[in-house]
Amino acid sequence: MALKDRISAETSVADGLAYKCRTILTEAPTAFEAHETIARMLGGQVDGDVATFGFWTPELLDHRVPDGDVFLEVLSPKGPLDLTRAHQDVTFERVYVPVARYEAHSFAAVKGMRAGTREEGGDFYALVWRDADETWHRILDPLAASLPFGAFAPAELYDVRSMQAARKDKAYFEALRGDEPYKFKPPVNILQLHVPTATAGGTLGSLTRQFERLAERLEADLPRDPMDELFLGYDAVQLLPVEPTTVYEMGPDFWHEITGDDTEVEVSLTRPDTTNWGYDIVISGMSTVNPVLLESGRPDELVDFAAALHNFPGRSKMLIFDVVFGHSDNQGLKALNPHFFAGPNMYGQNLDYKNPAVRAILLEMQRRKVDFGADGVRVDGAQDFKWWDHTAQTLRHDDDYLQAMADTVQNVAGTSYKPWFVFEDGRPWPQEDWELSSTYRAVIEGQDDPDVFQWGPLTFAHNTPFIYGFWLSKWWRIKEMLDVGENWISGTANHDTLRRGTQVNPKLNINTRLGETKMEILDKAYDNPAVAMLTYTAFPGVPMDFINATSRANWGFIRNQDDQYGVKVVSEEAISLKWQVDEYAYSVPANFRRLKELGFPARADLARFLEFLPALVEVTDYDLDHIAKLLNEVEPPLAGPGYFDVPVLKQIARAWMDDMHEYCNVANRVSALDPNQTQYMLGLRNFRRDHPWLRGNLTAEDHFDYIKPVNGRTIFTSLRHGPDGRQVYTITHMEGGDTEDFDPLRLDIPGLEGAGWVCQLRTPNIGPDYISGPIVMRDSMGLVFTRGGA
Repeated sequence: MALKDRISAETSVADGLAYKCRTILTEAPTAFEAHETIARMLGGQVDGDVATFGFWTPELLDHRVPDGDVFLEVLSPKGPLDLTRAHQDVTFERVYVPVARYEAHSFAAVKGMRAGTREEGGDFYALVWRDADETWHRILDPLAASLPFGAFAPAELYDVRSMQAARKDKAYFEALRGDEPYKFKPPVNILQLHVPTATAGGTLGSLTRQFERLAERLEADLPRDPMDELFLGYDAVQLLPVEPTTVYEMGPDFWHEITGDDTEVEVSLTRPDTTNWGYDIVISGMSTVNPVLLESGRPDELVDFAAALHNFPGRSKMLIFDVVFGHSDNQGLKALNPHFFAGPNMYGQNLDYKNPAVRAILLEMQRRKVDFGADGVRVDGAQDFKWWDHTAQTLRHDDDYLQAMADTVQNVAGTSYKPWFVFEDGRPWPQEDWELSSTYRAVIEGQDDPDVFQWGPLTFAHNTPFIYGFWLSKWWRIKEMLDVGENWISGTANHDTLRRGTQVNPKLNINTRLGETKMEILDKAYDNPAVAMLTYTAFPGVPMDFINATSRANWGFIRNQDDQYGVKVVSEEAISLKWQVDEYAYSVPANFRRLKELGFPARADLARFLEFLPALVEVTDYDLDHIAKLLNEVEPPLAGPGYFDVPVLKQIARAWMDDMHEYCNVANRVSALDPNQTQYMLGLRNFRRDHPWLRGNLTAEDHFDYIKPVNGRTIFTSLRHGPDGRQVYTITHMEGGDTEDFDPLRLDIPGLEGAGWVCQLRTPNIGPDYISGPIVMRDSMGLVFTRGGA
């Protein structure tokens, strides 16, 4: 049946929505409360055989667009539409449906539209308006439930109710149901993942299968291999952002219209294939999933992943979303109307949080996203949520908005709940002295929830634990952690700190005791057995590990969409070649294949080019034409394509990003995993889970210090006392030379004296036969003893 015969406009329903909008705006106590209610009506929603659509459209008022020029555009593929194909040309039938408007809101209702499900694709839609020159303009749905071709293309009408009704973890949520919304508590520890590099498949579907296979292996009591151990022993999994990100600046567009008229349009469709670390978002589409992460093109994959964690045998795992609402990339200007933005910043654009409609829509985006089934939310860059106080002529932090984020009530499987919240907040960053002046407690102290968390000082960026003197230079921060760190995320290895490590100048005072090569040093610095022991058995808070660190995989700034600044970004990332790629790694046929095809067959060839590029970017003030000219004049000539011009430089930059993305995949490390290290790390995590009281701040009875005099090494000692009478004693050699032969249990530490100590954990560089007694401790060694307890 043709689309025009299948669907019909339900004008009375649309008029009713517009009237309801008018009533709410008139009667609500405040403008924000009005828009908060209206936000629930926005987007494309399915109710039986009728679909309703709501848009916030202040731009129509700006352009004085009359009602007769505004329509809902409905698009339906005439032939098969396979979302798993890389490219296809598809003809869509097109019908324009009238809308009902009230002030800055537009509504439509349509009977007979197909809603997408896991098994079947749905019709697509957007709002369109016509100007006096008969030119059509499209307004996209920022609250869409499905965006198979990204945030800059028409949305797919999706049956969210059916997706929720079919979820496999309903029993998990139903068990939490009560008279009041359930409040999730902090997990014991967290595994941080970047979906595209966490598995060979690079999708949510492949990640779900990884956890399902692991669950089956556990239930069958099969032996654990090192790859299993990377994923085990965690109470929660935190995904780097899974929202739609930026697209290629110069194309190709994933939805490209070739020809069309009022009744049909031919579209060239490309399956989204950008690579991004997740933080370059455009705000539009935050309610749904980045299509790059969906092997099936269905958002159900995120629900499936939540279920795989919640149904994990023995102990359910929490799912934590990482959300980015503190800024938008500049591309967001093309996806949203100008009223969303409050001016430029270092990332792109500030958002206008004080606009009640914007505020309400952002919170509604968050609510819909978390309803995919997340138990916790990590808020990226909370210090960036600011508004301009015109009276005082200064920027102020919008702590009320952060509180509103934490107060948002979710509903899954009929259960209302509030997620556990973590805020990354380093205010007064970007003030120059932020590392000194930040307390990392602004949100903790500003909210009433005793379980609200922030990233701690050793978790924040700019931590480089492989530079000599790092640990004693951070002693004042460590003391803070001991005193007030129970509501901090702890650990030194995450997506921020690992990337920061790859940017360190190798000429600094590097701790060469960590390894023979720069790669070994970097790997061991962020997967350090002594640091992990300290984090899991001594420090308070909730430890978090980044799988690219624990697998000793590579990591960096991954984004292949740039055209204008792509070469500059690569020049800034070039130093990571020294830390993460040696001659052997580069020579592996599967690695850096694009750069090899461009004329860099050996690492030395690429390294020489990357020595020149950053210097020329700086001295020419990023003049690409001048850079290319100077590169062509280098003697002896540089390896590469033979002749450098601006297009070639951009091609090299794109090849670097695509090659690095493949190089960073955790699956590449399977054969290189050290079973002694992975087993040890799992033992640490299980120890923390068996001693959850270690999360609390140290008490007056507890001890933490470093051995004095230092004598060229930093050795921490910790003695903690549990509520059941158990004592946990930890000693770790953090950096420096070897000790003399000494007995760790004979140090002058109050409470250590006496017998009964049992060695529970030893770093892999200490033999399993060590039980107690004298030992020579070297860099990265550590021991954990316990005594007493029920």
